[in-house]
Amino acid sequence: MNERYSRQQLFAPIGEEGQKKIREKHVVLIGAGALGTGNAEALVRAGIGKLTIIDRDYVEWSNLQRQQLYSEADAKERLPKAIAAKRRLERINSEVKIDAIVGEADAEQLESLAVEQRPDLLIDATDNFDARMIINDVAYKYGIPWIYGACVGSYGLSYAFIPGRTPCLYCLLETVPQGGLTCDTAGIISPAVQMVVSYQVAEALKVLVEDWAALRGKLVSFDLWTNEYAAIRIDAVKRDDCPTCGHRPSYPFLSYEHQTKTAVLCGRDSVQIRPSSRRQYDVNELASFFRRQGLRAEANPYLVSVSLGAKRLVVFADGRALVHGTKDVNEAKTIYYRYLG
Repeated sequence: MNERYSRQQLFAPIGEEGQKKIREKHVVLIGAGALGTGNAEALVRAGIGKLTIIDRDYVEWSNLQRQQLYSEADAKERLPKAIAAKRRLERINSEVKIDAIVGEADAEQLESLAVEQRPDLLIDATDNFDARMIINDVAYKYGIPWIYGACVGSYGLSYAFIPGRTPCLYCLLETVPQGGLTCDTAGIISPAVQMVVSYQVAEALKVLVEDWAALRGKLVSFDLWTNEYAAIRIDAVKRDDCPTCGHRPSYPFLSYEHQTKTAVLCGRDSVQIRPSSRRQYDVNELASFFRRQGLRAEANPYLVSVSLGAKRLVVFADGRALVHGTKDVNEAKTIYYRYLG
């Protein structure tokens, strides 16, 4: 018995055979915020074989209250979350192969991973339903289980979607919800995060050891502040005409027109802009370009941050940009194209 995982292996539903299966599995984690860091640390400590982390953002001071892998140094450096998480996780368990992708979890990225690497599980740790609908389509198109999780305030919910066995997220929602409360508008307490993480990781371990009968099979929701809890079966919402899991699936959220190119980030005074074609910048050259225009620019190997009075422009090496200090998409585009063409 491997001493490192001995207590986990003593748990009968996992055992030595289950531990071997965990060690052979590849999980793709979409999002490295509060839920993402909690899931990542638990899976790495459990001895997953490979973990791929995808995140588009960088560490900020407001993250440190609940995003457990990050430090003040990461926030000072504005380090991309995927990179900061990878560095910390490798110090926790050097046996796990960890890939960090600084970028958007768009259809192209997720389909490429699904086809080329055939992951065993997708875990949702995002903060928007556009991304979740893409995850949902990729999961059902390629037959990959995925685990949904969300939390805000003291409230959280989770569900394990299993292609061929359960209805999909499209069945549950029918349309992508717009707006609503977020942790940036309603706040969040860390126990709600940890509770959702616990539900997600428990279902993940069941999937990884292939104990399908043990899966909860219910959508669980709770409010830790008002002491409410519910678990409901959603089998009845499955639709034969669903475009994702129905008889004639078309996977609509994998099509180009459904992929958001410009978006106000969830609950924040920030707009993300993705260029229509992929770009690749040398961040040091880009920082020099801004400085020659008399602007204050700070760079690390992954991004450039430029102060523009009350606004701030952050440009990633892959061409994506965040315009902080506005929710006006047109204003953000004007700033972006003024400097980046």
